[in-house]
Amino acid sequence: MTAEFRLPELGEGIETAEVASVLVKPGDRVAKGQNLLEVETDKAVIEIPSPQAGVVAAVHCKPGDKLPPGFVLVTFAEGAGAVAAVQPVLIAAEPEQPTVATANPAATPEPAPAPTPLPAPTSPAAPLSSRAPRVSAGPATRLLARELGVDLGMVGGTGPRGRVTPEEVKAYVKRRLESSPAAGPIGSPPQLPDFSKWGPIQFEPLRSVRKVTAARMAVAWSQAPRVTQFDKADLTHVELLRDQFGPEVAERGGKLTVTVFALKACAAALKQFPEFNCSLDLANNRLVRKEYCHIGVAVDTPRGLLVPVIRDVDQKSVVQLASELADLSARARDGKVAPDEMQGGCFTLTNLGGLGGTAFTPIVNFPEVAILGLACTQPELALSDGQVVSRPMLPLCLSYDHRVIDGADAARFARHLAELLEQPGRLLLIG
Repeated sequence: MTAEFRLPELGEGIETAEVASVLVKPGDRVAKGQNLLEVETDKAVIEIPSPQAGVVAAVHCKPGDKLPPGFVLVTFAEGAGAVAAVQPVLIAAEPEQPTVATANPAATPEPAPAPTPLPAPTSPAAPLSSRAPRVSAGPATRLLARELGVDLGMVGGTGPRGRVTPEEVKAYVKRRLESSPAAGPIGSPPQLPDFSKWGPIQFEPLRSVRKVTAARMAVAWSQAPRVTQFDKADLTHVELLRDQFGPEVAERGGKLTVTVFALKACAAALKQFPEFNCSLDLANNRLVRKEYCHIGVAVDTPRGLLVPVIRDVDQKSVVQLASELADLSARARDGKVAPDEMQGGCFTLTNLGGLGGTAFTPIVNFPEVAILGLACTQPELALSDGQVVSRPMLPLCLSYDHRVIDGADAARFARHLAELLEQPGRLLLIG
């Protein structure tokens, strides 16, 4: 008697996962809890353990397959009845090894026939627009549509009962960008030449994070007319506080970085300038003003750029933020950040100072309306009480959506940020 094991639910809003590796083959005897395969979402790599001991009769997937929850992964030759769901385990993502291009690549074997996956449950989420009140779509599809400003009623789903998938939303956006003159240079990608004519090359497939990043950056670039305002902040007093309190914060598991002070300063500035904490809803001709303060922090990881979100920054102390930022950044690099920890941001902070550079122009993380970039702190000469002194000056690079924010307001926001960083004692009294 056989038993089927299906892909369990991997988290809210995750409708598909790509098979990264299959760790068993037909005929293998496995123990309960032994890993059967690894799947990758756009946020993490997840181990799928066996829910029972037994002999693998068939494996119904291969690396590269994109599967929905409910898809039959493995059939066991031993054991009866339905297989209980198991808790997947987040692991660090391993970088994919590139493959060398050859003149006559081997034919890809045909995949094994897969049983029909279980239909995904209908989401109770409210529709994006009143023009299509009964569009069938899952949470991930609705979130993607909101981020891209897409009316699901205009997409036209081809799934069961007209269900719209994330791929159809992306295809719809691509068609609009290609057909709209306002989309700028974005369109059909040009055909590349055959680079192998000039020497050896390698092909490396785009993984989930890079594909998502590419799609979202294209939309952000085309949707938000971006302007960048530059300013500088004197970090003399921030550096004194870091030297004085850094060891104590480290004992509590945190790290008193410039980013921590910038987080607190951004939260205070968002309260002072609430137009920076909103999103533009053109479909309904309104601004969505947010009464919470969640700030995303860009983290460089082996899998690509991730932006985990710190909640309620305005309500937390500098010490709390130092500990939370250290923990969240470490888990992001290890691929252990949950999908819901990367959603709901109001504003984004990205710090390239550790890599050098004097300034840059970050792209607004749509549907947010502003992002702050920090470049490398440099010593500069300044006059203080008639004396020439050296000051550590931090370049601030504030990109904003000019549809929502005027240049004068951006200049005031950047100057207010600089003043908060130049008087960090005020930040210590907040939260």
